[in-house]
Amino acid sequence: MAVIRRRMFLILRTCSTHFSTISHHTTSHYRKQISLANLFQTYGFPSSTLHNFLSKNHFLFNSDPSQLRKSLTTLFSFQIPQKTLISLVHDCPSVLEPQFLHNWELGFPQLKSKVCNPSPLMIANLLRCSRRFQLNPVEISEKVVVFRGLGFSDDVVVRVLEEFPSAVVMSESEIVGVIDFLVEFGVSRDEIDRVVRLYPRVLGFGVENRLKPLIHELRDLGFLRREVRAEVVRDPRILGMEIGEFSRCLKLLQSLKCREAIKERIFREGLVRACFEVKLRVNCLCSHGLIRRDALKVLWKEPRLMTYDLEDIEKKIEFLVHRMQYGIDCLHEVPEYLGVNFEKQIVPRYNVIEYLNGKGAIGFEVGLKDLIKPTRLRFYNLYVKPYPECEKIYGRFSGKAEIKRKHPAGLWKLFKPQKFTQTDEDVKNMKTFMG
Repeated sequence: MAVIRRRMFLILRTCSTHFSTISHHTTSHYRKQISLANLFQTYGFPSSTLHNFLSKNHFLFNSDPSQLRKSLTTLFSFQIPQKTLISLVHDCPSVLEPQFLHNWELGFPQLKSKVCNPSPLMIANLLRCSRRFQLNPVEISEKVVVFRGLGFSDDVVVRVLEEFPSAVVMSESEIVGVIDFLVEFGVSRDEIDRVVRLYPRVLGFGVENRLKPLIHELRDLGFLRREVRAEVVRDPRILGMEIGEFSRCLKLLQSLKCREAIKERIFREGLVRACFEVKLRVNCLCSHGLIRRDALKVLWKEPRLMTYDLEDIEKKIEFLVHRMQYGIDCLHEVPEYLGVNFEKQIVPRYNVIEYLNGKGAIGFEVGLKDLIKPTRLRFYNLYVKPYPECEKIYGRFSGKAEIKRKHPAGLWKLFKPQKFTQTDEDVKNMKTFMG
């Protein structure tokens, strides 16, 4: 019995020691987390994102707080705006590594001497790229010299380092291959500078597996070489289209069923440009959650979408998702939402329905289809006319709105035909003719 009691005592003592160790470790970890959060908040990191950031990067708990503070101070010494720097650290937390930043401190003056007026965006992207590929500023400076030797101007070099910093790990032969391809295609040396400045990512496209197959596809579709060359110089992003993408866009355009006035607006700048505009709008819809097939279907059902600027489309989608609280999938059923006027139709109608719902005047749910598809007169008769207070909300689009005259009042009198006096002989002739 005494032996059993002793064993139980040892077990309880061991468990007590174990739980005490766990409790101490948890308390220590919690205190470390609070300390790190306070440190990052000191440098402007938002508190709402710190818990998620620290939980994903456990190596920070083993870092020396003084070294971490020094790393953050070094990053801010590169004159990077706070918002850009926070985004950099969130995307690539390994830039806080002390030795890496020490090498950057030593080589940064040489990089600044090679690049005229380096922008904060360029520095942030180069930090991300150099950490990823284990580069230092001296190696990047040597690549800048190579770019200049290829004939690129200073502003083009800065643009490449801002938008496509991965170019620093490309070999000189790869870059020369892209330049030679553009020259062979008909782009002059002066225009190459413009093409690379507008679309630096073109330097990263393989000639044999990307650029040449794209040009062959365009030729097979019947596009003229000079037409394609002109569009490439105008907007080099065309070279970023995937193989087969031009064919899908052209097929959609050829199958459109819409009014001739809309078709004229779509094709007014040529067929190549029209295909590229289709790609831009499909990418816009896909960036908000639609798959490519559904985006093409929405575009085919509502061709007016291609006559609007991308800014207008973004504004409509933002209003749909954030203000109206609809999902992006509802565009499958009501693609007309993207084709109607935002200021004249979408906003006034939504304001009326929102007011009536808040008042409890509507006993049923008004969906997006009921909001967009009715004509102006039908919507007015259903939701505005029975509620006089909605006249002001509906604005100048209500039925009682004053119609602006196109011509001054009384102008019709100037076009009134002149009267001639009738003689007795004229009256006698008319009576004879009628008889």
